[in-house]
Amino acid sequence: MNAIKILGALVGATLVATPVIAVTLSAKERARVARAVPRDRDDVRYCLIQAKKGRDKGTVIGAAGGAGVGLIAGGGLGETLLGAGAGALAGRVIGKSEGTNSTCDRVLRRNP
Repeated sequence: MNAIKILGALVGATLVATPVIAVTLSAKERARVARAVPRDRDDVRYCLIQAKKGRDKGTVIGAAGGAGVGLIAGGGLGETLLGAGAGALAGRVIGKSEGTNSTCDRVLRRNP
C-alpha cells in the first residue's frame, strides 16, 4: 500500500508540473521555421509546438500508465520501472502523432 501512495504522489506531481515546462523550439526546428514559405511560418511554428506538447504529454501519461500496470500486476521496483520506461516510450511515439491535426500535417509536409 505504501508503494501505491508513493506512485500516486509521483503521478500527481508530474501532471501538475507538465504545464509548467516551457515549450521552446530546438535549433533544428527554428531553422525549419526560417526555411518555410513566409505565409506559412506562423503555422509551422504553431504545429511544431503542438507536436512537442503532444509528445511530452504522451510521455508523462505513458510513464504513469506503465508504472501503474507494473504495480497492479504485483511487480517489484524493477518491473515497475521497466513498465514506466516502456510506457513512456510508447506514449512519446503515440503523443507525437496525436499532437497535431490534419491541417498541421499538411503544413508540415508542405514545408520540410
